Amino acid sequence: MLIDWFTISAQALNFLILVWLMKRFLYKPILRAIDAREKRIAAELANADAKKAEAQKERDELRHKNEEFDQQRAALLSKATDEAKAERQRLLDEARKAANALNAKRLETLRRDAHDLNQAISRRTQQEVFAVARKALTDLATTSLEERLGEVFTRRLREMDGKAKEVLAEALKTASDPALVRSAFDLPAEQRAAIQDALNETFSADIHVRFETAADLIGGIELTTNGQKVAWSIADYLTSLEKGVDELLKEKAQPAAKAEPKPGAKADPQVEAKVEPKPEEPKPDTESQ
Repeated sequence: MLIDWFTISAQALNFLILVWLMKRFLYKPILRAIDAREKRIAAELANADAKKAEAQKERDELRHKNEEFDQQRAALLSKATDEAKAERQRLLDEARKAANALNAKRLETLRRDAHDLNQAISRRTQQEVFAVARKALTDLATTSLEERLGEVFTRRLREMDGKAKEVLAEALKTASDPALVRSAFDLPAEQRAAIQDALNETFSADIHVRFETAADLIGGIELTTNGQKVAWSIADYLTSLEKGVDELLKEKAQPAAKAEPKPGAKADPQVEAKVEPKPEEPKPDTESQ
């Protein structure tokens, strides 16, 4: 078989031309398109990576902010809890102080009311005892109770001796004002003269005396001069009775306490003279003589 070199050459040339044409007009655009697409994909991937990194960064920042927010919230909650506890304790302390103050005020009110009641009972007891004693002595004696008290007082003045008499004599001698004789009742002229005579005889001197009435003596007579006092009063025995009643009430209020027994008031009071510092003199009820 004969080979047609012309045909082969022509086909080879046609193939080369076809390859050149395909390379120029087909492969290169395709390759450029592929390169462009690869570059676009690479750019998109790079952009996606950047966005992913940015998103990761934002997520980390958000997580960090959330952690800071949680810490701040926990700190604020702890602070609010501590402040609430402190405020609660303060309110409790104020309420406790107010309750203690109210309780102290209530106890003080009860103590004052008890004291007032005790004073009222004491005054009423003194009044009743004095009234009963006065009526009994008036019914049994031939003279009035007032005259009997004056007689007892003058007798006690005459019977004074020892240091008490010396102290009172010195007080009368050095006194710049007249001696004051106070009584629970207005002494008649005869009793005043008897007391004046008893003073003059007892101290062997002319004693200047002025007389006043004082209802607080509750049946009695007292002589005061220059800071000294000689007194005889039913109030002394009623005071002893009041102390005995107070001690009895205290023993009943505290049954577990063991108190020493103290003698109560005597049924038949004995007259006694005493010298003691002069108390503050009340305003006179009647004119001085």
